[in-house]
Amino acid sequence: MDFSPLMALMRRLALEAGDKIMQVYAAPDFDVRAKSDASPVTEADEAADAIISSGLRAAYPDVTLITEEQADSHALTAQTFLIVDPLDGTKEFVQRRGDFTVNIAYVENGVPVLGVVYAPAKGRLFYTRPDGQAVEETGDFDKTTAGPTHEIHVSKPDNQALMVVASKSHRDAATDAYIGKYAVRDMTSAGSSLKFCLVATGEADLYPRLGRTMEWDTAAGDAVLRGAGGHVVRFDTHEPLAYGKSGWDNPFFIAYAPGVLLKK
Repeated sequence: MDFSPLMALMRRLALEAGDKIMQVYAAPDFDVRAKSDASPVTEADEAADAIISSGLRAAYPDVTLITEEQADSHALTAQTFLIVDPLDGTKEFVQRRGDFTVNIAYVENGVPVLGVVYAPAKGRLFYTRPDGQAVEETGDFDKTTAGPTHEIHVSKPDNQALMVVASKSHRDAATDAYIGKYAVRDMTSAGSSLKFCLVATGEADLYPRLGRTMEWDTAAGDAVLRGAGGHVVRFDTHEPLAYGKSGWDNPFFIAYAPGVLLKK
């Protein structure tokens, strides 16, 4: 597959979905419902999903598409596929905290090779170039023409003074206990897949997740982090996190910059 048109499409659809999300976000009120797993969903999730899904299916009808908001896609199996979380961080969206993202990724043979993470309320756009290098785009985010970009790279961590990022909405005692095994200079909290991007840019060295996630939560951020020289591994074995798993559930994982001495 030629990655150039695919990446351009993923970028454009993420921006279009972000515009729709921000329209809902700016409204004085919006409906919030609970899905079968008790997680929240809003009209912004569904509208963004419709924009992204229709665009991807029109251009790539033969590629399996997995999306959080379409339960019928969850029963599919594939090792090469497109995967979408149209609004990652719905809790942050509902609470108007800004830490939400649009996530679109292309996974090839179980590895996320292309990804776009757009944080519309933060004005930050990260993606992988067709050659796999991760970049952050700045400027006006024109939908047809990419603006200025700069390559992003993970930090060179100091294991005596690590910068750690953790989940804002899913922090627990087990996560705190694990972080306590490291010499931490500072710690920040963030929502959604922004945590992967903070490691990718060198703003953080380590992001452990000891909680339930799905592949659509992580694939785009994982691709960006890999493209910046970082790693995402299983918490239990420290083997690379693989995609295309039955049910699309992830195990606990650790995202980090090479050089961090991982603890068990």
